Amino acid sequence: MFKSITLLGVLASTVVATSYNLVDNFVGGSFLTGFNWEAIPDPTHGAVNYTDQAFAIAQNLTYTSSDTLILRADYTHVTNYPTGPGRNSVRIRSNKEYTTAVTILDLRHMPQGCATWPAFWTTLESDWPDNGEVDIIEGVNDVSPNQSTLHTTAGCTMVASTMSQTGTLVTTDCNTADNGNAGCGVQTTKASRPNYLPVILGGWYAMERTTSQINIWFWARDDTSVPADVSSGAASVVTSSWGLPVANFVSTNCNFDHFGPQNIIINLTLCGDWAGAVYPSTCPSTCTNYVNTEPAAFENAYIPIDSIDPSSPMQWDIAWLKVYE
Repeated sequence: MFKSITLLGVLASTVVATSYNLVDNFVGGSFLTGFNWEAIPDPTHGAVNYTDQAFAIAQNLTYTSSDTLILRADYTHVTNYPTGPGRNSVRIRSNKEYTTAVTILDLRHMPQGCATWPAFWTTLESDWPDNGEVDIIEGVNDVSPNQSTLHTTAGCTMVASTMSQTGTLVTTDCNTADNGNAGCGVQTTKASRPNYLPVILGGWYAMERTTSQINIWFWARDDTSVPADVSSGAASVVTSSWGLPVANFVSTNCNFDHFGPQNIIINLTLCGDWAGAVYPSTCPSTCTNYVNTEPAAFENAYIPIDSIDPSSPMQWDIAWLKVYE
């Protein structure tokens, strides 16, 4: 459990920093037992067909080794969405739910390119949006920067002057019923979106959730300021040593009763409500037609941890995921 609370008074708000101990360590094959591969219709109406674990492994959409989890979409078949199923892809959800916790993802690579909509986030699907949603990594169509966003029921807003962070608040109303469910989002000034990750070999994303704050950090692989307890995946972490977060969501204008127990979700959808709606003119054809007719565009070449190849595979390449309480 968490312990030894320290307070950092910065700007107009106070970042609550706590020491946490490791409770779950997912690496390689342990993802297969710790997560559920959700074979469900895409709630965001993407041109994908989410598959179960057995099918994903058989079709090489999921691959594990001692220190790697690969998640990707099919790149061999022409599809006919929406008349028929979309492109086979993956969406995984942790078996456990978490509340007050720190989650750290060591990420080598994430999907990128036209039509892609990768996300690393937390929610309780059976009680959405009443239990809230925290988007840690999210972006579409290879457009920078990364955006971290909260989605809630009515009565939760963010005000920039109350947030101690390095990122920029771009939307303030967290209510899913307003503004097309844009949520309240913070964009990072760091190069954290996938078009940059191949060059710097990924990095670490962290989210701390307490009863009054939700903090999100990102450190690139070549960032010399990354805390040692983060980069090493230590047995305990102390968030007070991590510096200002990219996003500091606070309870000043948002009762954190909006957030209940949540699962961790990692997925790759294509087109859909967001990526399809803002599909850029610089990308080929229409979003759905591109996904249907260009399977080779989604081919995933594995890039090892010590590679400096700046190519852009459309896949999740995850070293580990750790949860601390």
